Amino acid sequence: MKLWIAIVALALSGTAARAEVTDATPGGFQVRHEVEIAAPAARVWGVLVQPASWWDGRHTWSGSAANLSLAAASGGCFCEKLPGGGSVLHLSTVNAAPNQKLVLFGALGPLQSSGASGHLGFLLTEAEGKTRLTVTYDVGGYMKGGLDRIAAPVDGVIGQQVARLKRQVESGKPD
Repeated sequence: MKLWIAIVALALSGTAARAEVTDATPGGFQVRHEVEIAAPAARVWGVLVQPASWWDGRHTWSGSAANLSLAAASGGCFCEKLPGGGSVLHLSTVNAAPNQKLVLFGALGPLQSSGASGHLGFLLTEAEGKTRLTVTYDVGGYMKGGLDRIAAPVDGVIGQQVARLKRQVESGKPD
C-alpha cells in the first residue's frame, strides 16, 4: 500500500524528471528514459544489479531498499524481503548480458494487483568511457479503468529510479 500511495503522490507532485510516456492505451503503455552516465558500462552494470544501493525505499513494500536484491541471470529474481519472513517477487530476469542489457519481466507496485505485466529493459551503450542508459517499461494486460490512467505515475517512479541510479554511479550517493 505504501508503494501505491507514493506513486500517486509523485504523480500529483509534478516532480518526475524527464518523464516520457511514449504510448498509452487502456490495454497498455510504454515509458522510456535515456540518460548519459559519466562512467563505463561495467561500473553502471555493477551498480544496476545492486538495487539496494540506488532504489528509493519509498517505492518498496517494506519501506527499505536494503531489502531488495537482484539476481542478474535468466530465471533470477528482483525480490524484496518483508518483515516477518515474507517476500515479494517484483520482476524475473529473462535476459542478462553483463555490461550491455538487462531485461526483467513482471509487475511493479500496484500493477501486481491487476492483470497487467511487462518488460523492464535496461540497455547500456558505452562510448568514450561514458554510458548511455536507455530504460523502457512496456506494460500490457488488464487493469480496471485502463492502464493508460496509471502510465504517467509509473513513468514518474521509473524516472526517479533512473535518476537515482545515475547519481549513485557518478557520486556514490543516490540522493
